[in-house]
Amino acid sequence: MVPLTAVLGGVLLVSLVCGVGLGASGVPWGDVLHLLRAGLTGGTLSQDEAAAYTIVWQIRLPRTVLAAVVGAGLAVTGVAVQAMVRNALADPFVLGISSGAAVGANAVILLGAFSALGVWALSVSAFGSALAAMVLVYAAARSAHGLTPLRLVLTGTAMSYGFSAVTTLMVFSADRGEAARAAMMWLLGSLGGATWGSVPLAAAAVLGGTAHLARSARRLDVLAMGDETAAALGVDAGRLRGELFVVTAAVTGAVVAVSGAIGFVGLMVPHLVRMVVGADHRRVLAVAPLVGAVLLVWVDVLSRVLLAPAELPVGVITAVVGVPCFLLLMRRRGYAFGGR
Repeated sequence: MVPLTAVLGGVLLVSLVCGVGLGASGVPWGDVLHLLRAGLTGGTLSQDEAAAYTIVWQIRLPRTVLAAVVGAGLAVTGVAVQAMVRNALADPFVLGISSGAAVGANAVILLGAFSALGVWALSVSAFGSALAAMVLVYAAARSAHGLTPLRLVLTGTAMSYGFSAVTTLMVFSADRGEAARAAMMWLLGSLGGATWGSVPLAAAAVLGGTAHLARSARRLDVLAMGDETAAALGVDAGRLRGELFVVTAAVTGAVVAVSGAIGFVGLMVPHLVRMVVGADHRRVLAVAPLVGAVLLVWVDVLSRVLLAPAELPVGVITAVVGVPCFLLLMRRRGYAFGGR
């Protein structure tokens, strides 16, 4: 396990450097490495290097770092949600959190809401509406018997349709074509608006959520076996499910607020990781965030260079890559959810 995580850590580091070096604006690799080293060590730069420094440190690097953070967050929440609802098709968005975030984001993009917050308006509004959606789903799904997998999936799906209807109505009511295009770009996932200011909250949420899930790895193993088995082993399935719901919803809300709705990462990565390391959640949670981070860094690179200088939504590429990968996974002989 340690060699695998070390290798993936090295791959992630190389991917981050490549993510900074590749883009529509051609900055030579030698200059990229020089500017990164100068920024890290406090070296001096000439005035001629100011423009390249801005591209590398203020545009590409925060975007690449944010891609890694979002990919890691979607991967670990995908692992947790699939264990929580015991459903192989579950991903972080099955709870309706991303659709709720979309309502807040589009209120800013299309209606100019929370304009007093300036550059923070989109992230704050999306995160706030994601948390509001979490409260609504939790209140609707909870019963006298706690949170059951079926009620969570059905409630999340129903709420997701409702939030999507509100978002669609807002888009069709918009009288500005460019605003509607920006809204659709956000709905399909985009890291184009990444800044250093958007990294800390998302990174803190992902690190905190991952640490909590790692400490709960044994309980996740038990929960995946079923509520009766969990009760026999001393684990309160309803209480654990509520705890996991809050953690995954908070992490999902934080990453969706800065990246939009990026699909397939939380669905596909947990299955790919289980094929390699097995179903033990300690191993899965150690590897999945690294795989998710590497995957989304390279997906973001493709979104920038395929149609440069135009930019593709990140969610389009994850779907193009994810659909065939998932179909191949489903046809793999002997593979089943939670096993190899």
